[in-house]
Amino acid sequence: MLHIDATNFQENIFSMLQNTIRYNEPVSISTKDGNAVLVSEEEYRGMEETLRLLSSPVMKEKILTGKNTPLSDCLPEGKISI
Repeated sequence: MLHIDATNFQENIFSMLQNTIRYNEPVSISTKDGNAVLVSEEEYRGMEETLRLLSSPVMKEKILTGKNTPLSDCLPEGKISI
């Protein structure tokens, strides 16, 4: 995550926005009153979806089970049917 103060952010706002959008790299902007984080819309929507999925106890359990499953127990990508 890139860290920048508000003055430098203001001076470079367009390039910061472009880089955040292009590379999905969050920017931490510090001010005397606290900090803010700039994220791309794609990154923000991904965070929203993650929170939505993890708010379901059933889905959360499935994700944790999948995370802890060894790759040797998983199907190859080519054998998965949708």
